[in-house]
Amino acid sequence: MDITTETSIREKLELLAPLFDEHIRRLWAAAEAQVLGHSGISLVARATGLSRTTIHQGIKDLVKLHETKVLEKNKRIRAIGGGRKPIDEYDPTLRRDLELLVDPVTRGDTESPLRWTCKSTRQLAAALLEQGHLVGRQKVANLLAELGYSLQANKKTKEGSANHPDRDQQFIYINEQATAFQLRHEPVISVDTKKKELVGEFKKGGQEWQPKGDPQQVRGNDFPGPKLGKANPYGVYDQYAHVGWVSVGTDHDTSEFAVESIRRWWNNMGQVRYPNATELLITADGGGSKGSRVRLWKVALQKFADETGLRISVCHFPPGTSKWNKIEQRIISYISMNWRERPLVSHEVIVNLIGSTTTRSGLAINAEMDTTLYPKGIRIKDEELETVNLTKASFHGEWNYTIDKMCSC
Repeated sequence: MDITTETSIREKLELLAPLFDEHIRRLWAAAEAQVLGHSGISLVARATGLSRTTIHQGIKDLVKLHETKVLEKNKRIRAIGGGRKPIDEYDPTLRRDLELLVDPVTRGDTESPLRWTCKSTRQLAAALLEQGHLVGRQKVANLLAELGYSLQANKKTKEGSANHPDRDQQFIYINEQATAFQLRHEPVISVDTKKKELVGEFKKGGQEWQPKGDPQQVRGNDFPGPKLGKANPYGVYDQYAHVGWVSVGTDHDTSEFAVESIRRWWNNMGQVRYPNATELLITADGGGSKGSRVRLWKVALQKFADETGLRISVCHFPPGTSKWNKIEQRIISYISMNWRERPLVSHEVIVNLIGSTTTRSGLAINAEMDTTLYPKGIRIKDEELETVNLTKASFHGEWNYTIDKMCSC
């Protein structure tokens, strides 16, 4: 057995010898000896003619290399600058164009930072090829993964009872409007209300670090207290600047509260970032306080347009698709993750938790408490609605419309 092993080692050395220098030969002999185990050093010494001292030194060198993690993985075979160039070097617009293809019909789980597309990589590669990008479907798949997309199988979701035949066309229309506004350097915002939160020492899902055996004590029931009640976080997301504003209301979630939140965003952030703006695009779902059929929403927007001089365009998402509004994925989901284990003991705590929400992509959120009273049940008569300077779009005017300031002449 030893004779056969020695012969095998000798033959390997003869084949590899032209590639070895003294250092590499010593390391190889040490590796062979360690693999053979007991009597390995003696066998390798006889087969190679190396001294036992040399092989022992090789074993020490191997141990040292493992400890410092500088094995020959870092040894460059190719010349510096060799190999295929990164795709961004010779096609710098590929990533942007891929995102533009995917984003208009993007769907997503609002509780996850991942986004997923219902278009196949083969279709996307073909569309990119038509735009002049030389890219295959495998590279498209790799780029989508780098951009934060995940291709998933079809799954039934609770989208409501409505499934409008023009749903996808409305998505495309909203994207076209947002792109046009951004090309003109006009602001585009996405708005929505986060679900109401109980204020007080109530249990929240999740866990956080506490001294062992000393969890934070909370109330045993979820009945809201008469003093603190609930909080209504209303969010405004600037799609171009990737920043957000959240008004934490202490009263009712009405259309006046929704527009007041937009007003506060504009006064504190919007007009500073867009000093030359003449227009504003608002994307919102079709229900609640900013619903497409809510009269008070349109009347309140008219007042805002008169105050600011902005020409306000509104695009509503089709029925059953509110979770696809960008604010749901870019702000609200991250707020939920940031405070999921924290009892919301006061409105001040809620404001601080929202304001401290950040993401790896650099999202920043400003938050402020709104203690104004917003009474419910305000009815807008036909005569008052007719005073709104509203123009409906040619495509689904009930979803897409513009409100201009009233003429002062």
